[in-house]
Amino acid sequence: MQIIYSRIAVKAIKNIDKVTKQRIKTGVEGLTEIPPVGDIKMMQGTNPPGYRLRIGKYRVLYEYTNIDGEQVLLINDIGRRGDIYK
Repeated sequence: MQIIYSRIAVKAIKNIDKVTKQRIKTGVEGLTEIPPVGDIKMMQGTNPPGYRLRIGKYRVLYEYTNIDGEQVLLINDIGRRGDIYK
């Protein structure tokens, strides 16, 4: 499964310390497994269905989508718990 990061997610990753970046990378790789691994919850009010992955104080907002017939993991945003849902 291919992983695609949005511009917002890439910008957020640049501002995070090295240890946390590694934890986020490991968490995102766990999302490509079947079934996905991690503290995952479905977000309400999103169409298509969006999900969030909790990694300590950080949240990764993502969704699964199909591009050219292949399933793709799209990372929409990454941020701290208090700021990510605004």
